[in-house]
Amino acid sequence: MNIIEERNDVPSKKKILYAVNPTLKQYLIKYDREIKLPVLYADMLRFNLSTPLLDKNNQDTLWQTVYYDESEMKELYPGLKYIYALLHTSGRMEVMDHLSVSRIDYCTFGNSKPFRVRIINRLNDNYDHFYVKIADASRVYGLELEHILSPNRINYLTDDNTLIEEHIPGLPGDVFLNSYLNDTSFNQTRISKEFVKFNERCFVRLLGDMRSYNFVVDITPDIEGNQYRIRAIDFDQQSYEGRLKLYLPHYFKENNNIVFMGMEHMNEKSMLQYQQEERSLISHRVKLAHYRLKEIFSVMVQDDIAPEEKVIALREELAKYHKMPKFKKMTTMGMLVKEHLHACLFLK
Repeated sequence: MNIIEERNDVPSKKKILYAVNPTLKQYLIKYDREIKLPVLYADMLRFNLSTPLLDKNNQDTLWQTVYYDESEMKELYPGLKYIYALLHTSGRMEVMDHLSVSRIDYCTFGNSKPFRVRIINRLNDNYDHFYVKIADASRVYGLELEHILSPNRINYLTDDNTLIEEHIPGLPGDVFLNSYLNDTSFNQTRISKEFVKFNERCFVRLLGDMRSYNFVVDITPDIEGNQYRIRAIDFDQQSYEGRLKLYLPHYFKENNNIVFMGMEHMNEKSMLQYQQEERSLISHRVKLAHYRLKEIFSVMVQDDIAPEEKVIALREELAKYHKMPKFKKMTTMGMLVKEHLHACLFLK
C-alpha cells in the first residue's frame, strides 16, 4: 500500500471569499480606490469560446484565451481601454487612442478566477496587462497593506464585487529559482539578502502562501552586478490561515532553492542584520502613513475575513511566539495583524 505523506506547509485548498463590507467601501472611496467601472467581472464571463494558452515551450499555462461575439466585443473593449486609462492616466482617453485590447485570458485555477487583459500599443507593439477579479475583502486588505507597508506602490480599483489590479512586472519566482540562481557569488549574496527581507515583510504583516509562483523577482542592473527585489503578486492569503509558519516564505518547499543558497552565503549574524534593517524600514513607513494605517485597521479589526477556528489557532500561536497572553483575547484577524505588527516593531 502506498502511503502519501500529507504536507503541513500548504494553505487551505479553497479559500472562502469575503465580500467588501460598507465600511471598507467607504475607506476605498476616500482613497480613490472605489469608482464606477464601465466593465464588471460578471460582464467578462460572457465569452462563448476558450482555448488553452500554451507557453513558448508548448506547456499548459493553466490560462484559457477567451473569445467573445462581435457585439460583446464592441461593448467590452472600449470599457476595458477606459479601465486601463483609469489605472494609468486618471481616465484621460486622449492619450490612449493608439491602444487596443489584444487578448483576454481566463484562469480558473486561482481563488479569484481572474481575467488578464492584454493591452497593446499599435504604434510600437509594446504591451501591458491588467487583471479583472472577484473583489475579496482579504485581498483588498492585502493590497492596501502592501501599498502602505512595503517599498512598492500598488494600483488597483474596485466597484462593488469587481476588483481591477495592475500587472506587477518581474520574472516569475518559480522560473527565477529554477533557472537564474546560478549567478556570481556576489549576486547570490544579494539575492539571499533580498529573500530574507521579503520573508520579514510577509511575516510582519501576516501575508501568507508566498510560494515561488506567488511572487516575482524584479532585477535592476547596477554598477556592480544586479539589484533584486522580490514582490508579492498574490494577496488572497492576507491573514487568513491559522498556522504561523504559513506566513514565513522560507518554510515552503517550493522556495528551497533560495533558502539553501542563503544558508551557504549568509551566517546568522548577517541574517539578523537584514531582518532588523527591514523592520526599521517598515517602522518608518508606519510613521509616515500613520493616519491611513489607523483608518484601514479601524475597518479591518471589525471585519470577519477568516473562519473562527483559524483565528483561534493563529492567536494561540502568536501568544506563544510573542509571549503575550493578550493575543488570546482577540477575536478577528484584523486585531491579530494590528497587534502582531506593533509587537514586531515595538510600537505602542
